Amino acid sequence: MKKKLVPWGVFQKTPAVLKRFLLLGTFFGILLAPLGAQDDFGFGFDEEGEGEAPAPVSSLVPGIRIGGEIGAELVGYVYNFIPENFPGALGNIFSGKLNFSASGSNADGVINLNLRPVFDGSRSPVELDEAYARAYFGSFSIEGGLRKLTWGKADSLGPLDVVNPLDYRDLTAMSDMQRLKIARPLVHLSYAFGDFSKLEAVFVPWFEGHRFDTTGRWAPVQVTEMYSDLPLAMEDWLYQSGASPAAIISLMGVLLAAGPFSVTPPDTSTLDYAQGGFRFTTTWASSDLGFQYYYGRLPQPAIHIKGLKDYPNSSEGIHPQLTYTPYHQIGVDYAQVIRGFNLRAELAAHITEDLSGDDGGVYNPFLAWSLGFDRDLLWGINLNLQVNETIRLLQHRLTDNIAVDTEAGKKPTSTRLTGILSKKFLRDELELRTALIWGLEDQDVYILPGLFWTRGDVVLEFSGGVFAGNRQGELGQYRDNGFIKLGLTYTF
Repeated sequence: MKKKLVPWGVFQKTPAVLKRFLLLGTFFGILLAPLGAQDDFGFGFDEEGEGEAPAPVSSLVPGIRIGGEIGAELVGYVYNFIPENFPGALGNIFSGKLNFSASGSNADGVINLNLRPVFDGSRSPVELDEAYARAYFGSFSIEGGLRKLTWGKADSLGPLDVVNPLDYRDLTAMSDMQRLKIARPLVHLSYAFGDFSKLEAVFVPWFEGHRFDTTGRWAPVQVTEMYSDLPLAMEDWLYQSGASPAAIISLMGVLLAAGPFSVTPPDTSTLDYAQGGFRFTTTWASSDLGFQYYYGRLPQPAIHIKGLKDYPNSSEGIHPQLTYTPYHQIGVDYAQVIRGFNLRAELAAHITEDLSGDDGGVYNPFLAWSLGFDRDLLWGINLNLQVNETIRLLQHRLTDNIAVDTEAGKKPTSTRLTGILSKKFLRDELELRTALIWGLEDQDVYILPGLFWTRGDVVLEFSGGVFAGNRQGELGQYRDNGFIKLGLTYTF
């Protein structure tokens, strides 16, 4: 019997959760009260998609500038502060950025560094975020290096923004899309036709998929359960396909003797994984239009059990592998202001090599679209709303066994609503903002309320995050990861 999901039934325990947040918030408030008493402190929030370096304050030599930010941030997870799970941790307090830029008569260069404390020596405290050079020749420009490039017009992860994969290892950063992006080595060409039209081309010589944790707080269930589910699914498939019990026992014995079940990842640093595309944007009447073609690899991996369907007649044996599905994308986007609504829309078709829908090691072709707007409402309240959806084609050809079909058991559509409601006070220094991400099919939600105070170059933040809904959903699985954040950032 299928369990009926009650979308908002999970909030029946809200009072207990609120009590935990209040206790943790009081702790933070006492800890940082001396900071809030200073007149020079403020509270702010970076807009989504902002990737430009802040205004520099110093020049080393003519044409070379340096800027960045220094921050102190405390993040407390509510689940760790209830008695049975105490003590909790507040994470690494310090973080920072250094942005270097150099300009010449027809060229410029940028190096952006992320600074993160490392106390166990496991990695360098300095990480390269972006590093690229750009040259101008009239209407033509060329840039190359490690780059985050935004395509499309959607505010939040539209289907046309495909050049950079995303880092999902810390979902407390979901309010900053630019921070989630992983810079890729690329060559980017651009040619302007007058003032309103532009043709772009990009070439990415090798590939990287989305990054996920395999253990710990932010490890998705789809990853952690894969290693336990796959052997059982393989055994079930072999029984159904008529393999002899002796052959099945022999295979499972070999797998168990090899130790923990593992899946071989591919080497994606070769030209076999090169990607590229073209994009043309123009203005027609009062509308901004874009047309795009891109060839690449889907950033989410697929599972392929090589030799399983032919076992025991396969001479090469059985080898579980991770693969990244190649695809062609054809897309269009549109933006226009109508009666105070800033409208944005994107539509894309993704064509994979599984045109019959029966290749379990390859993702099916699918459509993707987004529609959104932002508008000032009453009393200075601003609303930014966007809907994203993917629609899998040839859904009826999927099987129900993950060992032979990487999309087994998945719904034909995935729809997500993203909304941001904000209001500013005190000459725009104080901002109250709430962001919401709602998965419609899974009936789960991620809510990020926040209070931000900006004074000059200093930002003070008091925010949090709450996951709720179906525990089997992409968001609801993190219901124990509710958090409170206090941050102080100085931009120079």
